[in-house]
Amino acid sequence: MPAALTIRLCALLTLLLPAALLGAPAARAQPGTAAPAPISLRIVGGLAGINQFTHQEEPFWTQELPRLSGGRLRADIVAFDRAGIRGQDMLRLVQLGVVPFGTVLVSLSAVTDPLIGAPDLAGLNPDMAALRRNTVAYRPFLEKTLRERHGVELLAVYVYPAQMLFCKRPLAGLADLAGRRVRTSSPTQADWIEALGAKPVALPFAELVRGLRAGSAECALTGSMSGYTIGLHQQTEHLYTMPVTWGMSIFAANGNAWAALPADLRMMLKQELLRLEQSIWADAERETGEGVRCLTGAQACGGPPGDMKALAPSAADDQRRRAILTGTVIARWVQRCGSACADAWNQTIGPVSGVEAKAR
Repeated sequence: MPAALTIRLCALLTLLLPAALLGAPAARAQPGTAAPAPISLRIVGGLAGINQFTHQEEPFWTQELPRLSGGRLRADIVAFDRAGIRGQDMLRLVQLGVVPFGTVLVSLSAVTDPLIGAPDLAGLNPDMAALRRNTVAYRPFLEKTLRERHGVELLAVYVYPAQMLFCKRPLAGLADLAGRRVRTSSPTQADWIEALGAKPVALPFAELVRGLRAGSAECALTGSMSGYTIGLHQQTEHLYTMPVTWGMSIFAANGNAWAALPADLRMMLKQELLRLEQSIWADAERETGEGVRCLTGAQACGGPPGDMKALAPSAADDQRRRAILTGTVIARWVQRCGSACADAWNQTIGPVSGVEAKAR
């Protein structure tokens, strides 16, 4: 194990272990004694400060779970980027059991395991309907892969609002990105941006505003509502509303931590997490359009109104999106992932997307 990861593991154990045994079941009460203490779960959630965490994940675990479980479960949750955890490490930490239950950003974990990022490749899903079809097609294979390869249980799939282009300077279409420095958050976003003649710049979400202000990037790919929430309308003036990716994440449990829970509580959690997933997807779809309206000042929002100029993608740019997907993004994904990934794609997403992956 790399030394840097070992140091982070020690720090995380110090953070997480004292409060509870990381989701281990409480002892059963003996007849005639008081009821057992609730089982305490430790959850590491998604990005801090974003609606998905503040409006969905955090209330579910801290407020709804005790009620849904009749008091048998309680949970504490912390966003991974406020817990000192790199997003790139989350899947590995869940696998090791250091994080027994956690939200894993696919874009970051796909750096080490490209296979899990297939449903949200850059340029694949121009709308929510396509994203739903491709995710449904791939989900059984994803569940099997996570269980067999990583020893974790897939419990939910989350998405953020559509990831769009925010730019300081005007652009009339994708061709105008040539030569610009564009913030990206995944290998396939970087592939897509490079195919346009632009230069991808890897910046964590927490450093996005600082990077734009400092001139490290001239444009940024991020969620429409996420961009409004962190004030990108105060750093950029032009919004190109083509969805490039959707910021998919998975909520997963360490296999041993999951198996240690009573069967009826596991069943309840699966049902309720599916409900949470559906609510998050509905919010992501709604907030995609709402984010654009907030950024452009078309509606009142929770903060200062934006005055960005929004540009919808042309038919020619939509054709270019698909051409880059087939000619560059999938080809490089297969190169990183291997021929087995091409086979998996062609058995799942390929038939519903009409895009074939060719083995190298």
